[in-house]
Amino acid sequence: MQDNKPQNTPEHGESRAGDGFIDPIVPIDFSPPDPNQKRALIKLRWPHFLIAGFLLLAGVSGWFVLTAKSVSIAVTPATASIEVLSGFHVQLADRYLMREGNYEVLVRNEGYYDEQQILTVGEPQAQDFPIALRELPGIVSISVTGATGDLSGAVVSLNGQELGRSPLRELAIDPGEYTLSVQADRYQDSAQQVTIPGRSAISDFEVALSPAWAEVSFSTNPPGAEIMVDGQVLGTSPYTAEILEGEHELTMKLAAHKAWQDDVEIIAGENIVLPTVELERADGLVFIRSQPSGANVTINGEFRGQTPLEVALAPGRSHDVNLFRSGFNPANRRIETRPDQEQDITVSLVPITSTVRIIAEPPDAELYVDGVFKGEASQTLELMAASQIIEIRQEGYVPYTGSFTSRPGLEQELRVTLQSLEQARLDAIKPVITTVAGQNLNLLYPGQFTMGASRREPGRRANEDLREVRLERPFYLSPTEVTNAQFKRFRADHSSGVLQGRTLDLDNQPVVQVTWTDAALYCNWLSEQEGLPVFYKVEGGEVTGFNPEATGYRMPTEAEWEWAARTDGNGNVLRYPWGDQMPPPEGAGNFADASVRSFMGAYISGYDDTFLGTAPVAQFPVNAHGMYDMAGNVSEWVHDYYGTMITLGTAVEVDPQGPESGLYHTIKGSSWAHSGITEMRLSYRDFGDTARNDLGFRIARYLEE
Repeated sequence: MQDNKPQNTPEHGESRAGDGFIDPIVPIDFSPPDPNQKRALIKLRWPHFLIAGFLLLAGVSGWFVLTAKSVSIAVTPATASIEVLSGFHVQLADRYLMREGNYEVLVRNEGYYDEQQILTVGEPQAQDFPIALRELPGIVSISVTGATGDLSGAVVSLNGQELGRSPLRELAIDPGEYTLSVQADRYQDSAQQVTIPGRSAISDFEVALSPAWAEVSFSTNPPGAEIMVDGQVLGTSPYTAEILEGEHELTMKLAAHKAWQDDVEIIAGENIVLPTVELERADGLVFIRSQPSGANVTINGEFRGQTPLEVALAPGRSHDVNLFRSGFNPANRRIETRPDQEQDITVSLVPITSTVRIIAEPPDAELYVDGVFKGEASQTLELMAASQIIEIRQEGYVPYTGSFTSRPGLEQELRVTLQSLEQARLDAIKPVITTVAGQNLNLLYPGQFTMGASRREPGRRANEDLREVRLERPFYLSPTEVTNAQFKRFRADHSSGVLQGRTLDLDNQPVVQVTWTDAALYCNWLSEQEGLPVFYKVEGGEVTGFNPEATGYRMPTEAEWEWAARTDGNGNVLRYPWGDQMPPPEGAGNFADASVRSFMGAYISGYDDTFLGTAPVAQFPVNAHGMYDMAGNVSEWVHDYYGTMITLGTAVEVDPQGPESGLYHTIKGSSWAHSGITEMRLSYRDFGDTARNDLGFRIARYLEE
């Protein structure tokens, strides 16, 4: 047995600690627990589970309340029912507690379409979602009545949209304010404002249409006349008809009587009885012809027109009919007419003639009188004593047409000489024409001559080979170079510049500082202003070619320029405009004289033309062809591309227009800056592609053939 005595009790004379003694350590017995012995367990009862469930529910509810949003679903109408079909929610009075997310809601109310929506609840603590239900359509029936009761087939429209034809039964119409329109033949249109309730409410509308006609009563004396309204036959008098409102044309016709016609204004609903119409006996109808036609007709002394003529004459009496036509004897007829009778009268007029002798050149030309062929023109014939159209024709000649009146009792003669077509063409050619810019051009008839210069000629250059040229096409050429004033009609901002402080831009000075393209575009502009076919083909402001047959304005060809400058009309070809020797005589032209010695390296000593730079055009003597300044003043662009011309054998070039392409264009003639024997010669050929202050141009064009 274990000793259960307290271990700290002193025994056998042991002392306590308080007495200065230490208790000894005494071993005790220990026995390990028995593993087969069960521990004592706490037993859980149903109250424990109830308490735990309550605590869990309280926790979840608290969490839901703290995290849910207050949601209001405001519905229209207010009586609508709300059903949340998805998502956890708690309804508190008229609000719902919902956490963030999507909720499917169904709203219903009698008389309205069901509305099903997805509400998305967001972060805000309080959220409102309005939902308005749409009313169901109203049930509408529409009937139409007319003058005789129910009216079927009337066109019914709401707000201009056709619904159908009356009667209409139980149509589903959305609620609202509408314009109800009804149209029917022979009735006045109806339009009224109607309110259609929704929610399947039944609405019946009855529309009464007013007649668009009135009853009109007709009567005639005598009766039995055919009644026509706007050309449509209604019946015979006496007669009553329903006629639509508006203005109508009424006609009453009875055999052997004149037709009665009048306009009447019908007002819907206002019935009228027209006064009895007294029908007059019909006139007799007479158709009068004459041979020839065109005779003046008088009946009982009153002019009635020209034949052929149809007239109505009072019946039961005689009428005097007289016919008159110039060149014919008068004719008279007496006729009687009966009601509604038609007569035809044809009168052959007897012509009054006179003898006329016609002498024509050429004698075998053809003669026509008033368009009728009479044989050879030179003959004696009888012509009526009236104005007649005389034509004399012959192939290859201009026809003659004239009015001729023969006089009875007189011997008359008509002499006509026809003009050949070629002569007429030549007579119509103008020797001088004027452009819209005020330039005159002289017509020239060129011929054959020799271009270039002999190898032995002093000053000759290698590009002046001798060539035989024949110019066959007549052409117009301006006697002067184009002036500043004329060029500025085309390009107003152009300036020819200054030279040594003196202007080159006066109106009557030749235009300078222009390129060859500028000159070509100016020529085309002139052609366009006058409606002529343009000579130069242009794309993007650049000349790409030309039409050699065009009669529009252009620059002269090198051959034309040299022919106009060098030939004197007597078969001679000049070296200089004044002859064959240098220097030029006083007043021969505007060249490099003493006025340019301060800035030019070469000048003609002792020569003074009084001008520094360009001179006004036409200040110096004209040449044999009426041309000014073919030497001096300014050098001139010509049409041709520049190239060395080599002629083999004795071939003659006809109307040459230069090479088909090239880098440069040919320049002809000397200028105010030239003084040397080479440049002063008329055969001198220069070339370039840029503008200069001593380089201009003149214009030309072919004669229209």
